[in-house]
Amino acid sequence: MTENLNEAGLYRLITWLSPSYPVGAFSYSHGLEQVVEQGGVTDAAGLELWLTDLLTLGSGRNDAILFRHAFEATDDTAALAAIAELAAAFVATAERQLETTAQGRAFAMATADAWPCQALDDLASAWAGPIAYPVVVGVAAAGHGLPLRAALHAYLHGFAANLVSAGVRLIPLGQSDGQRVTAALEPAIAQTVEAALEASLEDLGGSAVLADFAAMKHETQYTRLFRS
Repeated sequence: MTENLNEAGLYRLITWLSPSYPVGAFSYSHGLEQVVEQGGVTDAAGLELWLTDLLTLGSGRNDAILFRHAFEATDDTAALAAIAELAAAFVATAERQLETTAQGRAFAMATADAWPCQALDDLASAWAGPIAYPVVVGVAAAGHGLPLRAALHAYLHGFAANLVSAGVRLIPLGQSDGQRVTAALEPAIAQTVEAALEASLEDLGGSAVLADFAAMKHETQYTRLFRS
């Protein structure tokens, strides 16, 4: 596997993890809507801290670990099925599971149609259950010969950028504040990528407990814009 990201690979990553890719990412806030509702995040600085913790201590870190292991298991269908099953189960709340599996299903369908590869076919044959988003993106990246490190960076950037966009709408913030938060998250994304490249599946877990509580509370929030 080459470590160089060529123009074709860059094109795929930009396309797959763009807000315009039809996975419905814009409709999920990952519990952020509840946090804003309760006054836990009220400005750009608070949003940056919240997302930094998600990336380095919470679900962003876990997604990165699952992505890496799915990427590396594309030649072993039994291992890939086990990772897909683990990822579908390793979600803290019902809405978080909807978020990851609905996006995973949509990504699989769109990519198999426009960007088919054997690895996606093998995943569909190996695992008939719900597919978590990081698993299917990791498999597609491997199937198209993309370098793992670059693909992980792109995935986590998409994860963070979607939540920054949600924060801009919810708090609300100006677009310039949103871009400053995105820029400030660059070190956290790089740190999470490096950690995921060394982590085993036994390292899954986290300490972003308030984010999990917020996602649970969002399920009964009366007025809401987002599905999570």
